[in-house]
Amino acid sequence: MTTSLIIDGLIYGLQLSLLAVGLTLIFGLGGVMNLAHGQFAVVAGITAALLMAAHVPVPLAAVLAILAAGLLGLIVDRSLMLAAYRRTGEQRLLFGLLMTLGLSFVIEGVLNYAFPETALSIEMPLPALDILGTTVRSASAVVALIAIVTLVALLVFLREAPLGQAIRCVIQSEVGAQLCGIDPSRLRTIIFVLGTLLAGLVGITQGLTASIDPNAGLQLTVFALIVATVGGVRSILGTMVAGLLLGIVHSFTSFYIGAYLTFIIFLVTAVATILVRPRGLLGNWT
Repeated sequence: MTTSLIIDGLIYGLQLSLLAVGLTLIFGLGGVMNLAHGQFAVVAGITAALLMAAHVPVPLAAVLAILAAGLLGLIVDRSLMLAAYRRTGEQRLLFGLLMTLGLSFVIEGVLNYAFPETALSIEMPLPALDILGTTVRSASAVVALIAIVTLVALLVFLREAPLGQAIRCVIQSEVGAQLCGIDPSRLRTIIFVLGTLLAGLVGITQGLTASIDPNAGLQLTVFALIVATVGGVRSILGTMVAGLLLGIVHSFTSFYIGAYLTFIIFLVTAVATILVRPRGLLGNWT
């Protein structure tokens, strides 16, 4: 039983990491906490469900749905977020919070009105796997593989690619990056779109392991915010580690004491992290 819970927790934690990393990138580079982040996952999930209902093959539907989330992210960044980017410091943060909170309500309202009965749930016709004597659904294994490959690729990109290094430079110091000739505005757009693409990918993986409907956005955003807070809102690696740890915590506490108390434990963990380690598990950037 313990092994099964750990494996389930790691798989769920990988999804949390994938979701929260996008939030961390957007905040680290743009100074804006995107409270509509989970809604982009929902947009991808609902889009995929509609495409599959129209007999589009599942892989193609998934790719198109993720791109739809990224396109929406581009539109939001080039319209609503411009007003936030013109401000600095606390004004940018507060303005961005209000803008994205309002956007979250709008997206949820539109989806609930237009597609109230639509939900994404993908069945994989593959046999279950045996891992350490524990039976694991093939869909869960696929989700874990997708998350691991994506997170590793993201780390390699940020550490090795010139564009990734420029992004890290802006996250560390926007003013310093400008002095080095880096344009933060262009990178903000790239990162906002990348963050929404990652959220869209989570929407698809959520449909593989459970289901995702128009009402799932707020919970996904809150979980991503908690993971980012525990890991450090400017630390990609810290966010990944926090996602895995909280995924295991979620697995055990949900099994033994219930999902509602698990959510409270998550919140208490976030508050304790702010008090004890304000910069998160691994500091600002690792």
